[in-house]
Amino acid sequence: MSRVGAPPQYSGHQEAPSGPPQRRSVGAVRLRMDAWTNRPLASFHLVVTVAALLTTLGLVMVLSASSVEAISSDGSAYSLFTQQLIGVGLGLIAFCLVLRVPVRLLRKLSFPLFLLSIVMLVLVLIPGIGSEAQGARRWFVLGSVSFQPSEFAKVTLAMWGAHLLASRRSEGAPLKAILIPLVPAALLMCGLVVLQPNLSTAIALGIILVALLWFSGVDARLFAGIFGGGMAVATTLAFTAGYRSDRVKAFLNPGDDPQGLGYQSQQAKYSLADGGLFGRGLGQSRAKWNYLPNAHNDFIFAIIGEELGLIGCLVILGLLGLFVYTGIRIAMRSADPFLRLLTAASTTWVFGQAVINIGYVIGLLPVTGLQLPLVSYGGSSTAITLMMFGIIANAARHEPEAIAALAAGRDGKFGRLLKLPMPEPYSATRAAVARARSTRKPVPPVKPMTARTAQKAQRAQKAVGSAPRRAEPGRRGEPRSTEQRRTEPRRTETHERRPRR
Repeated sequence: MSRVGAPPQYSGHQEAPSGPPQRRSVGAVRLRMDAWTNRPLASFHLVVTVAALLTTLGLVMVLSASSVEAISSDGSAYSLFTQQLIGVGLGLIAFCLVLRVPVRLLRKLSFPLFLLSIVMLVLVLIPGIGSEAQGARRWFVLGSVSFQPSEFAKVTLAMWGAHLLASRRSEGAPLKAILIPLVPAALLMCGLVVLQPNLSTAIALGIILVALLWFSGVDARLFAGIFGGGMAVATTLAFTAGYRSDRVKAFLNPGDDPQGLGYQSQQAKYSLADGGLFGRGLGQSRAKWNYLPNAHNDFIFAIIGEELGLIGCLVILGLLGLFVYTGIRIAMRSADPFLRLLTAASTTWVFGQAVINIGYVIGLLPVTGLQLPLVSYGGSSTAITLMMFGIIANAARHEPEAIAALAAGRDGKFGRLLKLPMPEPYSATRAAVARARSTRKPVPPVKPMTARTAQKAQRAQKAVGSAPRRAEPGRRGEPRSTEQRRTEPRRTETHERRPRR
């Protein structure tokens, strides 16, 4: 017999709800979905599934969208696809590595990695070290592999910012102590990225900074000033370079120059309209035949709409929505403030970048050059995004229910295949002790006592010992006044008798 008022519990043998057949089927599906999402490792499996589906779909679409340009430039339809495949391989290695790293080691390495990213952003601006292409100096080229340090800077800013804010919030630091180290360092990083020039990545860094401050609980009135200052800086930068002002003019007046400034945006809309509901078929795009510039990179969403139609676009949006749901779910379930902030900021970054990319493809935003995460062509972006997905998956394994399930031996096939280590549960006491050790000042060395100092200490000790000791009234063994003896309660002693045997 169940308790009165106890919530109903679902089991695999529970009967389907009564009602019409359609309503019964919907109720059964809902119960099954609730039962699956309430599993301890559901968040981990969702992150891995979304990453795998987006990466696979991205590889297929990059091969389809880049084949024509690859043939015209390199003579092989697979040259750009091969470079993307290398980026995916490096990203999978990074995904598996960060999945095994303990959280305390992530926090310990966050600041050194942030400093390393600053140094790399400085080095890439030096001629002879950084490689220049299309008027921008953004890459380190090692043989056939190129690396963009600004992509790595996104991860390091999210990690160090989450570590800093989690520590300062736990210590109850004032607002000034929270903003001073983080905001100037983030602005320095954005300034170095703008010098490349790379305004799109600077926007992504700004999204990460705002997300960190928002989810850390900073006063909402502060964001009015941040938003106003950010808009002023973005407007100024948009009109300081010729190509940026051209993009803004093409957005504000799309029909004025359809064969010039507005050509790319116009062709993207034609591609989306040409796809219809189900698309022209995989590989059957006409826009990739040099009608749509950067079809495999910035405007790959238009090729998806043309070849896979509205259904393909909705699949991309559905996967991104599932990722946002999973990331926020992990952040809400995490007991560690560091993982909570890192997961929420990373989810906001990936989703914000995807929204900006899709927004300028369909004509709602000016073109910025931000890529569609895990789908657009770009080895550095794909590898770093997969690395961030690995960090989020690591956070999913540190949920309290997930730790309990893993301790009970209920690890999944993926975890057993990779032989992942057991995650450590979060302890607020242990974290406080670690912060105290890291912030404790070193004890100054004791100076050796000279002969003169020793004599002074001996004379002071003799003077203290020879001084007459004042009697404190009311102390045992000391005289008390008549008034104290009259008002003091009389103490009586009671003796407990032991029972006779």
